[in-house]
Amino acid sequence: MKLELLNYTPNGEMTIAQAGKLCYSAVGVGEIKEDLSQEEISKYIEMLIRLGHYSPLEHVSFTFAIEGVSRSLSHQLVRHRIASYSQQSQRYVKLDNFQYIIPPAIEANPKAKEIFLKAMEADQEAYGNLVDSLYEKNYEDFLAKGYSQKKAQSQAEKASIEDARYVFPNACETKIVVTMNVRSLLHFFQVRTCNRAQWEIRNLATEMLKICKSIYPAIFSKAGPGCTYGPCPEGPMTCGEMEKVREKFRSI
Repeated sequence: MKLELLNYTPNGEMTIAQAGKLCYSAVGVGEIKEDLSQEEISKYIEMLIRLGHYSPLEHVSFTFAIEGVSRSLSHQLVRHRIASYSQQSQRYVKLDNFQYIIPPAIEANPKAKEIFLKAMEADQEAYGNLVDSLYEKNYEDFLAKGYSQKKAQSQAEKASIEDARYVFPNACETKIVVTMNVRSLLHFFQVRTCNRAQWEIRNLATEMLKICKSIYPAIFSKAGPGCTYGPCPEGPMTCGEMEKVREKFRSI
């Protein structure tokens, strides 16, 4: 997995404090800013989060580039709807040698890994055969519609890979750019850094949290799984390792 922070809102903690205080102030943001020290900003943001006044947090966002992750992960990631996503297309990008993610449990099991690798090889072969099988008919159809030879070739390949991609597995590697505001990120970290989250997205969420916290420690001071600073929200489905989890995320 490759994770890169592309951009984030500058002066984020000040922005949140100004936005929050404006709701209850008779003066403008300029005067509000003059009266705020960093210590006051940190305490104010902590209070906002504690009271559940989250709307000011939406004024600050982070943009990440994520590579070397599976389609299984991206299907989970895009369920977080208050975000923006730009993902590598399998309709327009021909994957002649597709990359894939091997789960650690399969990597550690020689027999399982052998089965897995054979399946990946079969998927790649099937993809190539499907593209070749579909191309000739698609090419003829586009020529019949009056397309030039060059355009018919381009459109025929696009149409062929558009359908051939259905053979690819969840393990197929993908690349995606995601932008989330702080409110969405805090919820994302709460559910996806939990021990009960799937291993791949849990690893991603944890690394994203480290980056966010290093930039704005006041905002993300208590970010992490739901049990980090309170009872486990999973009830009877708890992992039973709350103390270890708390120690881990309080030390990030």
